[in-house]
Amino acid sequence: MTTETSAIPCDLLIEAGWVVPVEPHAVVLDDHAVAIKGGVIVDILPIADARARYAAAETVSRPESALIPGLVNAHTHNPMTLLRGIADDLPLMEWLQGHIWPVEGAVIGPQFVEDGIALAIAEMLRGGTTCANENYFFPDVQAAVYKRYGFRARVGLPVIDFPTAWAKSSDEYFDRAGEVHDLWRDDALVATAFAPHAPYTVSDANFERIRMLADQLDLPIHLHTHETAQEVADSIKLHGQRPLARLDRLGLVTDRLIAVHMTQLTDAEIALCAQRGVSVVHCPESNLKLASGFCPVCQLQQAGVNLAIGTDGCASNNDLDMFGETRTAALLAKGSANDAKALDAFSALRAATLGGAKAMGFEDKIGSIQVGKQADLVCVDLGQLETQPVHHVVSQLIYATGRHQVGDVWIAGRAKLRERALVDMDTAALVANARQWRARIATIKR
Repeated sequence: MTTETSAIPCDLLIEAGWVVPVEPHAVVLDDHAVAIKGGVIVDILPIADARARYAAAETVSRPESALIPGLVNAHTHNPMTLLRGIADDLPLMEWLQGHIWPVEGAVIGPQFVEDGIALAIAEMLRGGTTCANENYFFPDVQAAVYKRYGFRARVGLPVIDFPTAWAKSSDEYFDRAGEVHDLWRDDALVATAFAPHAPYTVSDANFERIRMLADQLDLPIHLHTHETAQEVADSIKLHGQRPLARLDRLGLVTDRLIAVHMTQLTDAEIALCAQRGVSVVHCPESNLKLASGFCPVCQLQQAGVNLAIGTDGCASNNDLDMFGETRTAALLAKGSANDAKALDAFSALRAATLGGAKAMGFEDKIGSIQVGKQADLVCVDLGQLETQPVHHVVSQLIYATGRHQVGDVWIAGRAKLRERALVDMDTAALVANARQWRARIATIKR
């Protein structure tokens, strides 16, 4: 046994009743600890062995908790937390064109983006999310706010075929995208991706330009597509092709593509996505609320397509609750496929962690609890009445756990939530700021 004098120093030792590493798949480690040094996981071992082997600067003991990888929200519009609930119970295009775009046109700017993301980060941390795939305007502001709070993100570089507060022309969208990418290309927490809005708002020429630059810069392409039946019908009418066929013609259907929503898919399109390594981000609650359709999760899984989970923005969800989203995804997969085995609990958790990390190109850093990966970790208290008795840990996490049971969160080994308290964010100030935005938005005519 290692003596106290020869114990290995580490920064943090997290002891948990259960460690759920995600990789290997379908494994739960009882009474295990994770040792962390320099923000990196250096060991995973039984608690008794960890206490003998390591001299930790800090030890966190959570015998009633499950330690899981931080949840990865693979599709968000986080500034839209400030638009939560302003236009509910409407179909997609009426919601977007008649309400969301007019309000955004009146308020969008650096301060709106900064304040919305700060509110979103606080909500995500309290819900066990440690990484977001962001898709909105003013990515320069987004990146700075994520960095300020030590939150991991891939920030979308927007491209859309009409003027906005961010850019007035195609050349300006690409010029500004290049500037933001250059500023953040080597950052440890914040990265970038191209984020063309959708096939119906981006031209062939701009898609071809994105493909060329994404290849040169080694960036993913984060895109809403096949979201509704109307989108597909309009594409056939305008281009003579379904959206995915058009994207394939333009060279975008590759392992760089993060395809969001994907509710309208043929068997051939599913096979194409599997063959090309496309990742699909499933946003079940937004799709349900906007009556957009049902992503064929079971068929995508069976074909071997990488599946991730996203909440979408708070204007269409209306929250950033990845526990709730993942439960909905698992239940909806079973109902839509008429198969109770579809998206089982372990697979659902994998989609919400490692699947999202892989979609974002972060699978070598996060998404599972493995030696050498970043210590983006979450303790979930399963000792509460609502999750008793604990027969199967992962079943409880997916089917019975609420985000209020998240007790502790770390990103790169740094504490972000301690026993439900945000470490470096002022909750009262965030609430007060959100209320002043509510008052301002209420005066906008729609």
